[in-house]
Amino acid sequence: MDLELKGLRVLVTAGANGIGLAIARRFAAEGAKVHTCDVDEIALRELSSSDPGITWSSCDVSDRSSVQKLFSEAAAKLGGLDVLVNNAGIAGPTSKVEEMNPEDWDRCLAICLTGQFNCARLAVPHLRKSKNASIVNISSAAGRLGFAMRTPYAAAKWGVIGFTKSLSIELGADRIRVNAILPGLVAGDRQRRVLEAKAQQRGISYAEMERTAFSYTSIKDYVTPEQLADQILFMCSPRGKTISGQAISICGDTQMLG
Repeated sequence: MDLELKGLRVLVTAGANGIGLAIARRFAAEGAKVHTCDVDEIALRELSSSDPGITWSSCDVSDRSSVQKLFSEAAAKLGGLDVLVNNAGIAGPTSKVEEMNPEDWDRCLAICLTGQFNCARLAVPHLRKSKNASIVNISSAAGRLGFAMRTPYAAAKWGVIGFTKSLSIELGADRIRVNAILPGLVAGDRQRRVLEAKAQQRGISYAEMERTAFSYTSIKDYVTPEQLADQILFMCSPRGKTISGQAISICGDTQMLG
């Protein structure tokens, strides 16, 4: 299926690793022009070797001056912007709320929620000039379910849903589509670290924690970053021109987060 993405100008935040890298590569494979950013300087340098067609900037999305520099560089490299994928995020602390360091709370929300605002506000003027404009915000199954001992992460990801829905209404007249993706248990290092932290908090083995996590899903398998990327590419293609304001779960039918 030709998704008609050749020449599409795409910015993916946190695209040097994991989900972001899979998204950036999928767009590039379809002929899109892709720019990404990350805080991991080593991974960015490796990207220059592994994927020389993907341009990049160093950026912390919670730092507005850094985001301003990112958009200046991205616009220059891409010649405009058609798609923003707000992927940057961190896992945040695993802790009971009364034992949590408030600075860890602040940092999690600054990156996972405010970081998306920092990027979207600068993207919109560029997207208004596009004939196929989209913003895709990465939320989480934690954006629709409670998540004990992960309160800042869940709060941020719930906030992403409200931000997405409100922005879709605000930008509808400009024909800018805004959607959110809600991944479940995603294969990769971040998910492993989260499960390890929860296992340690509960005093159980990693294997037992993993079994518990999958006990709340209908399809007992990890979501792959590539599956998320495939959904995003479709939504950002001309075939997805009327998909907006949606919070789309790709989670194996997760009913609870343990």
